[in-house]
Amino acid sequence: MQYRELGRTGLKVSALGLGTMTFGEQNTERQAHAQLDRALAAGINFLDTAEMYPTPPRPETQGRTEQYIGSWLAARGGGRDRVVLATKVSGPADWLPYLRGGKARLDRPNLEAAVEASLKRLRTDSIDLYQLHLAGPEDQLLRPTRLSAFRRGGWCSATWWPRARFVPSVFPTRRPGGPCACCGLPRSMGCRGR
Repeated sequence: MQYRELGRTGLKVSALGLGTMTFGEQNTERQAHAQLDRALAAGINFLDTAEMYPTPPRPETQGRTEQYIGSWLAARGGGRDRVVLATKVSGPADWLPYLRGGKARLDRPNLEAAVEASLKRLRTDSIDLYQLHLAGPEDQLLRPTRLSAFRRGGWCSATWWPRARFVPSVFPTRRPGGPCACCGLPRSMGCRGR
């Protein structure tokens, strides 16, 4: 497996990452654990998830993907140091009214609640890359937010690119590599050319 540095973060990630958005909807916990084992055996160390997963998102399954990763980490004892763990917090979306009581925003109280919930589901004390997902224009991105549970920050939405100058207020610069480690643009062939 080839490894690359993630931006200027100092994190070394495998050239291939494991997206886990189907864990808990299209995959059982046992199947998810088998896929995680196989990925790790192949040298894949980058795991990507989100608080809203699995997809399609439903209230009764929300967070299950993180739970499956957390149970895998707990069952493997010491496996946390072998993976770079990335997850995402969701901003407001009318199709996700159940997130944080229907008041999902990307402000300090919501970020703190989302980080704590993800840490609990993932059964870990840190997140290597914490990304903002589904940001909307009403999000209070200029309010200073300083959270210590995640090591790097990024965003996952093409609509975020014009807001890049605001990210330092959400992700503090005290981390090596600056405030923003990555920008995830839509990868679907259906999204290209827009």
